[in-house]
Amino acid sequence: MAAGSQKDNHLILASASPRRLELLKQVGLTPDQVIPADIDETPLKSEKPASLVKRLSRLKALKVSEIHKDCFILASDTVVVCGNRLLEKAADKEQAENFLKLLSGRRHSVYTGICLISPDGKINTKTVKTVVKFKRLSREDINFYLSHDEWQGKAGGYAIQGLAAQFIISINGSYSNVVGLPLFETVNLLKGHGYRL
Repeated sequence: MAAGSQKDNHLILASASPRRLELLKQVGLTPDQVIPADIDETPLKSEKPASLVKRLSRLKALKVSEIHKDCFILASDTVVVCGNRLLEKAADKEQAENFLKLLSGRRHSVYTGICLISPDGKINTKTVKTVVKFKRLSREDINFYLSHDEWQGKAGGYAIQGLAAQFIISINGSYSNVVGLPLFETVNLLKGHGYRL
């Protein structure tokens, strides 16, 4: 591949998340392609959250890179952790309610792993953690939130960029990380490995 050719600045987002795509566009980055990677996201026994998101983002990037060589491939994975409990995407309204009750009045952590594979085949990973504190939620708060469908497909059963913003007392760390992609770290990873914005 000739240096400076079009393809060597071709960016693929290996994610089905519309939020990640919106976040990238927010900072002027529009991937050339969006190709979700279908992988087994089951945590390994005793796997720590930071290790989990790092491993899954790497697996997603590698899966897409098998077919698409000579491109920048960006993959990401986000999990919510409260105490020692990993909160996956809420499967139904009852699970979302249980998650909200667990998060009520407590701090929880949001971990995101980012993996970037450069056109030269180099693999670069980064893990970002943000701590979020919820107010104590009343029965009315929970019922109100569940009456909207915002919890669907969200890790921990909530979306910080939506109605749940009214429940947040404090955020320690990256806000965009909680939405699904830490922008500061992502942009710097891309720039640092030769992607031309």
